[in-house]
Amino acid sequence: MKELIYVFIGGGLGSLVRFLLGKWVNAFHNSTFPFGTFTINIIACFVLGFIIGLADHKQLLSPATRLFWAVGFCGGFSTFSAFTSESLSLIQQGQNSTMLLYVLLSVIVCLTATFGGLFIAERIQLN
Repeated sequence: MKELIYVFIGGGLGSLVRFLLGKWVNAFHNSTFPFGTFTINIIACFVLGFIIGLADHKQLLSPATRLFWAVGFCGGFSTFSAFTSESLSLIQQGQNSTMLLYVLLSVIVCLTATFGGLFIAERIQLN
């Protein structure tokens, strides 16, 4: 039962941060490119890689903390459904090149961010 609570609270917090950060990032852009979701997904991927590195490779996080951050927070914070919805919307608006750029950049940059977070977490030196 504790595990469910950790995921529930982490997911709620992640969703709230996603909503606020998405609005904030989008306020700086007047473009059809979905910068808010793009930024959020990059951050979520980096954080997920970092959490996995700390939990699995360094054993610095308890299983409960890993659940809270990896499954709960990152699950609520990242937004694949918004990514696909925005991609479809770009196609419907005839913005095919913007959609293709969004999809390619999202996959490449988010994978790189996940590996980057993992890379950094693995190299943390504890005294």
